[in-house]
Amino acid sequence: MSKGLQIFLFLLIMPVFLAGCAYPQDRLAQNQIPYQDQIQSVQAAVEQFQKDNGGILPIKTKENDTPIYQKYLIDFKKLIPAYMAEPPGNAFESGGIFQYVLVNVENNPTVKIFDLRIAETIRDIKLRIKMQKFPPYKEQLADHVFSLDFEKLGYKEDPTVTSPFTKQELPFVITGDGEVYVDYLKDLYQILQKETPDVKAGDDIRDILHKDSPFVPAYSLPYTIDAKTNEPIFLSKSE
Repeated sequence: MSKGLQIFLFLLIMPVFLAGCAYPQDRLAQNQIPYQDQIQSVQAAVEQFQKDNGGILPIKTKENDTPIYQKYLIDFKKLIPAYMAEPPGNAFESGGIFQYVLVNVENNPTVKIFDLRIAETIRDIKLRIKMQKFPPYKEQLADHVFSLDFEKLGYKEDPTVTSPFTKQELPFVITGDGEVYVDYLKDLYQILQKETPDVKAGDDIRDILHKDSPFVPAYSLPYTIDAKTNEPIFLSKSE
């Protein structure tokens, strides 16, 4: 190997090496924990910002059709340095795995988070579908909602997401227009079995998931309850 090539490879590898040094294992572990005090500190900063700016919220501008739980992303650039010294260590902006968002923006803006690793899995699924040129539908679950034959996409096991609400493993589903989502039906069923929230058929009931949790059901479809059985079902566009 020539000396020039050795120098080139050294320069290529060095940034990766330094990045690894910058995030030792204990720091990486902290970046993956949803600390409640960090969420509360962002909540306090958001409230003070809103008070000082005539009700305006420190959020990024997103398209109107952005899914509700990814729509109101907190813009830490608007909070730093006046309201916070830096983003929380577990935030995406600090190398963490969580995206900070707001819910209930009209009446009671509340800070929540979601795990960005879900998006990585969804990207992988969609890339495999693109390579195959069509989704290998397996079973129709509802109007325009299907399960996937993941074996045909090259998976040895069906990909899942560990629920932040119940710790169950949740599957992925796909819609007729090719969008991939996490299926939170099992979570909703479990909560409805334990509690009796004030919900009715035709309502989007996803808020019962994040009501007592720091997380939101990101990358989800809307759900409602069956008027006859009171069990959770996908909310049809016609409802």
